[in-house]
Amino acid sequence: MLAELFAVMAPVLAGAGLGFWWVRLGHPYPVDFVTRLVFNIGTPALVLASLSGADIDASTFGRTMLATSLVMLTMGAAAFIVAKLLRRDWRVLLSPMMYPNTGNMGLPVVLYAFGSAGFAYGITVMVTVSLFQFTLGTAMSSSGNPFKSLVKTPTVYAIAIAMVLLLTDTSLPPWLANTVDLMSGFTVPLMLITLGVSLASIQVKSLRSGLGFSLVRIPLAAVIAWLVGGWLGLPPLAQSILILQMCMPVAVINYLFAQRSQREPAYVASLVFCSTLLALFYLPIVLALLM
Repeated sequence: MLAELFAVMAPVLAGAGLGFWWVRLGHPYPVDFVTRLVFNIGTPALVLASLSGADIDASTFGRTMLATSLVMLTMGAAAFIVAKLLRRDWRVLLSPMMYPNTGNMGLPVVLYAFGSAGFAYGITVMVTVSLFQFTLGTAMSSSGNPFKSLVKTPTVYAIAIAMVLLLTDTSLPPWLANTVDLMSGFTVPLMLITLGVSLASIQVKSLRSGLGFSLVRIPLAAVIAWLVGGWLGLPPLAQSILILQMCMPVAVINYLFAQRSQREPAYVASLVFCSTLLALFYLPIVLALLM
C-alpha cells in the first residue's frame, strides 16, 4: 500500500517541486502566458479528451455535477460558522471554503490513483468547480459582469460539446480525437509546475491560523462529500473521487480573488500555503481509505 501511495504522490511532488525550485533558483517563469495556455487550450482539450471517450453515462455525469455543486454550496454556508469560530470576516473565508484545488493538484492525484476511469469523474468535479469560480467567485471579487467572463471561457464550450457527445453516445472523429489528446498532454504537467511556482511566490505571514483553518475544512469537506454522494446514489468510484477532490487544499485562485477584492490577501495566502503543505501528510491517508 505504501508503494502504491508513493507512486501516486511522487509525480505530484516532483512537478510542484520543479516549479517551486525553478523560481527559487532565480529562473524566469511566464506565469501569465502559461496560465492562459492551460486555461484556454489545455483545459478544454483535456475536458474533451477525457469526457468524450469516458465510460460514464449522462445520468452519472449530471449527478456528479449536482453533487459537486451541493458540496460547494454547503461548504459556503458552513463558512459563516467557521468565520465565527476563527473570528474572521465570512467574506474572506467564503472562497477558500468553497473552492479546493481540483485542477492542478486534484487532477494529477486522481489520474495516478484511479486511472482513466476515475479521471473522467475528476474532470467532472473540476469543471463544476471552475464554473462556480468563473461566476460566483468572480462576482464576489469584482464589480464586473461574471457572465461575460463565463462566455469568453473556452472550457465552457468544451463541457457543452462533451455533454452532447455523452447524451448522443457519439465519438469524436479520429483526427480530432488524436489532436485533442495530443494537445491535452501538456496540461497536467504545466498545472503542477505552475502550482509550485505560485507557492514559491506567496508570502506567508500567519502559519498558525492557516493550519487551524485547514484542520477544520478538510474533515468537514470529506464528511459533506460522503453524505451528499451517498444521498444522490453516486457509484462508489464517483463518490470516492468526489470526496478526494473536495479534500484538496485551498486553490491558488482564492489568493488572486483576495488580492482583487483586497480582503486580507496575506491571510488567504497562508490558507493556500498551509493547506497545500498539510496535503502532503493527509492525502496519503485519504487515498488509503478510498483506494
